[in-house]
Amino acid sequence: MPELPEVETVRRGLAPVLEGARLDRVEARRPDLRFPFPEGFVQRLTGARIETLERRAKYLLARLDRGQALVMHLGMTGRFEIEGGTAARRPGDFHYAAAADPRHAHVVFETDAGVRVTFFDPRRFGYMGLVDLDGIEAHPWFAGLGPEPLSPDFTAKGLAEAFAGRKQSVKAMLLDQRVVAGLGNIYVCEALHRAGVSPERPAGRIARARLEAIAAAVREVLAEAIEAGGSTLRDYAAADGALGYFQHSFRAYGREHEPCGRDGCRGVIRRIVQSGRSTFYCPEHQR
Repeated sequence: MPELPEVETVRRGLAPVLEGARLDRVEARRPDLRFPFPEGFVQRLTGARIETLERRAKYLLARLDRGQALVMHLGMTGRFEIEGGTAARRPGDFHYAAAADPRHAHVVFETDAGVRVTFFDPRRFGYMGLVDLDGIEAHPWFAGLGPEPLSPDFTAKGLAEAFAGRKQSVKAMLLDQRVVAGLGNIYVCEALHRAGVSPERPAGRIARARLEAIAAAVREVLAEAIEAGGSTLRDYAAADGALGYFQHSFRAYGREHEPCGRDGCRGVIRRIVQSGRSTFYCPEHQR
């Protein structure tokens, strides 16, 4: 599933054509995605102007001039294509050249500038909704979300408070969206590898200095991934809908049995399963 850098990459690709644009035409080609569209979805969007396009955790939020936000979640295989002005393109610098299947084009937005933005989703695990801006943080999709990992609110002090007395593994706690919003399996593996912390270590038994290292590694990994165009993931939907990561960019994830690569470390990357998810780490330097 796309993680925070992938969603941020999509946001940055869509922002130049959607921010400030008025939606002249909206088409929903089916009544639902993962969830039904809200009542009057097309009518409530048609004519609205998008003031800003933001990201909260793994959600895209298009703030409208009507006091609401169009909230969009990519699910597993959701993606956008942009047409108008130049050749059709996808937000971001993409690796796979597979053409989007028109059978999976579920929502179309046409702007007053003549740009068409189409949402494709073969598996239909993505979803969209309209949420009042007043009190949006209390909406079930956002209530209880932790701080954004790239914001000043994400600190070692906050981690210490969240981890205090907890016996769960540090990896499980970092994946808890109430602790930090938007982190997923891949980037938690990468951050813990850089911080030198075992993914199996109980969260409540991590010293403050190591929490500082974890927080710094999370910020570093995410910033690099976004700069690379979404984690090194150029296009997470190949022709068969499978995820398409550039795994050579990862230091731990997907590198089972390969040398660790950390300077001075002679360890070999190991794979274990935690809560049904693959964890990749180096038992030599991650303690």
